[in-house]
Amino acid sequence: MTEPTEASVRAEVRAWLEANWNPDLGLVEWRERLCDAGWAAAHWPKRWYGRDLPVKFNAAIDEEFARIGAITAARAGIRTLAALTILAHGTDFHKEKFLKRILTGEDTWCQLFSEPGSGSDMAGAVTRADRRGNRWVVNGQKVWTTSAHKANWGLLLARVDWDSAKHKGLGYFILDMKQPGVQVHPLRQMNHHASFNQVFMTDAMVEPELMLGEPGEGWKIATTTLMNERRNADGLRSTASSAPREGRIYDEERAEIATTMAPYTWYPQRAGRTDLVMSRVRETGKLDDPVIRQEIGRLLVLSKSAEWTALRARAALAQGKAPGPEGSLGKLVASHVARQAARVHTYLSGTDALLSGADGAMDGLIAEILVSVPAVSIAGGTDEIQRNIIAERVLGMPREPSVDTAKPFRDVPRNLAAT
Repeated sequence: MTEPTEASVRAEVRAWLEANWNPDLGLVEWRERLCDAGWAAAHWPKRWYGRDLPVKFNAAIDEEFARIGAITAARAGIRTLAALTILAHGTDFHKEKFLKRILTGEDTWCQLFSEPGSGSDMAGAVTRADRRGNRWVVNGQKVWTTSAHKANWGLLLARVDWDSAKHKGLGYFILDMKQPGVQVHPLRQMNHHASFNQVFMTDAMVEPELMLGEPGEGWKIATTTLMNERRNADGLRSTASSAPREGRIYDEERAEIATTMAPYTWYPQRAGRTDLVMSRVRETGKLDDPVIRQEIGRLLVLSKSAEWTALRARAALAQGKAPGPEGSLGKLVASHVARQAARVHTYLSGTDALLSGADGAMDGLIAEILVSVPAVSIAGGTDEIQRNIIAERVLGMPREPSVDTAKPFRDVPRNLAAT
């Protein structure tokens, strides 16, 4: 069998798009066609809506879609992490039930990992899942959960065994977010968005078939989710946007972006908006300021280095390698880029950077950048967590001493008591 080349893949997807693309189709109807033809996620297995193509061809495929303005499968948000986790650890039941509806955008997802008493120490989860009869019953609280107020399903990490060691007593579940036992309370952020949430679970039910893996394998499965999250936090990803084109499918995509994808509209701001810096320096007339020039130079060097780091991660992905510590490198450098960008925007805008709304620089956009940037150093694992991973897995340094990994979890001191 002849190995595919980029030219042959481009020719094949171009021919298919020219024969099938129709902007008057409904958004879900079009994405179902993509799934049936394998172009929804061409690097996935053929059985699961792909074409078994190497990941390295994804960029070429996306370019062919963009060339004629064709819409791709749903990708933005936690749904992508859900799909990758299910592909890696799910049964055929899970894949049949969830994958297609992820790609069509019919289901939205959230990630129920962080808790008020454990922060980035997700293995310290005290949300409990107890077996009662033929079901798991979940009680506890999660926090900083993006899109929980819009999600149909949640990726839940919960304690199933209090007598096992910290990392060994966890289970990984798919939780129905629309059931009566789940309450979601949005958290208003200082940038005026409300994409994060607190989630309270009171006798929430999970059917046994909605556990991924076995009891005790939750941490291993959660690591898959986290590695993919960090790999995608390197700054080369863009948020969903729609071109001003006419047709039913574009109208429905704009509606999707305005509703389902609304929690992610501020993500470019938390990354620092390096793309605005050169236009801002020209607008403010500060290009000749030697101090500002040095800060801009530092930012551009950091940004280009981050891009190269991200491309190395993409190359590893294209070779079929599982996500590794390069995701932590990319995420950490993205934090440095965002903070340096915020510093440069402050130098360029001066005190106007403190004003929101019409009185502020760029109608308050610069102020939104400044108050959004801290989030990039927290979400998906803090900078300190990433430094530990890099130290241990890249530099080969010894692990920090731990006093809570060997004893039964119920005997480990913690901020929230197990009840």
